[in-house]
Amino acid sequence: MTVRWGMLSTAGIGRVVAAALPGLFVAVAGRDAVRAAAYAAELGVPRSHGSYEELLADDEVDSVYVPLPVALHTEWTLRALRAGKHVLCEKPFAMTAADATACFDAAEQAGRLCIEGLMWRHHPQTLLAQRLVAEGAIGKLSFIRAALSVDVPPGDIRRTGKLGGGALLDLGCYCVSAIRMFGGEPVAMSAARVADPAEGADGSDLRLAATLTMPYDVLAQFDVALDFPRRDELELIGTAGKIVVPDPWICSLGYVQLERQGTVERLPVEAANPYAVEFVAASRAIEAGSAPLYGRADAVAQAAVLEALAKNQTTG
Repeated sequence: MTVRWGMLSTAGIGRVVAAALPGLFVAVAGRDAVRAAAYAAELGVPRSHGSYEELLADDEVDSVYVPLPVALHTEWTLRALRAGKHVLCEKPFAMTAADATACFDAAEQAGRLCIEGLMWRHHPQTLLAQRLVAEGAIGKLSFIRAALSVDVPPGDIRRTGKLGGGALLDLGCYCVSAIRMFGGEPVAMSAARVADPAEGADGSDLRLAATLTMPYDVLAQFDVALDFPRRDELELIGTAGKIVVPDPWICSLGYVQLERQGTVERLPVEAANPYAVEFVAASRAIEAGSAPLYGRADAVAQAAVLEALAKNQTTG
């Protein structure tokens, strides 16, 4: 791989990505030089910078990974693109469709690629589920159900509304991306939420459940929470059967379950680290100068659905 990646943060997710592809990053930046140096040493990254601006000025970095808090995604994606770097920004890419559009406008002006980091979409497991639906293995797709929950303490960045935290943005982006992938763009949607008591009634959502109406009479529902035991679920229900993806986001269990005509079949999936697959795909697109599999239209539509769900919800 010839693309030279820099990481614009010392976030925990960076450790996961670095472990998936050792040697991927040539530089890392933090807000504190000492902490950035320690983080780089831990990950085996050869260079560190004590500010984000220093990394963007680094001529030995071609592309930047942005795993900053959600509220900072647009600002630093724009700054990276304007500095001449390609960008892979962690999910959710943007909080509004307007912000997503601005980033892709900047990418076009700079002649650089801009990619949203939803790693599960590139995995062989996801590709198998897509193929089964396309081939009619479950008849006509009619209902999609997704769920994702984790348990994080009050004060965690994922629960901090001013930094773009909350169950919808942090977790719901996975479920929304799956619903859109298999069902198309929603024509109507509504949601109900429980506000995070640590954030106040006007703060971030602790839990959220949503119903979406898709084209061709497909219905979809998802629920997310930041104070539940871990749950990773995706079901695709058709007129002739059901596909269960038991580990849809991390993709570690190695199978997709097909249920039809009273039989249950576990279809094996090639083992692969989803972050490794994602960064390999991004690097290949950058090297070839070709459009990524998921580009402007998808990222803007994804942001538009998240934005609409944030607006069309009731608070319990």
